[in-house]
Amino acid sequence: MLRIRLTRGGAKARPFYRIVVADSRAPRDGRFIERVGSYDPMLPKDHADRLILKEERVKYWLGVGAQPSDRVARFLGQAGVIAAPEISEQPKKSAPKKKAQDRAAEKAKAAEAAAAEG
Repeated sequence: MLRIRLTRGGAKARPFYRIVVADSRAPRDGRFIERVGSYDPMLPKDHADRLILKEERVKYWLGVGAQPSDRVARFLGQAGVIAAPEISEQPKKSAPKKKAQDRAAEKAKAAEAAAAEG
């Protein structure tokens, strides 16, 4: 199965990613079929070179059955190549537990009371 995914490059604490088409069984930074773009998270969000895509090649690979990874699907959705994937809700497992929710509710109640008094 073909995947359109990121491979990591760059130095320690200075990541740089290439967007590649690879077999899903190949290692993350290993063998790939074609390089179809790059992503530089160190650049500001509005910088033109933060995300570079070869759109016609991406469309070709999507046409022959390549599946984008979650992150690449978001990039392609922002670029208008595919429909933007819906953002999934935060997992229940990482939500605050009961004690933390109770503390937050008490804190909010105390803040409301302080605002009403002063």
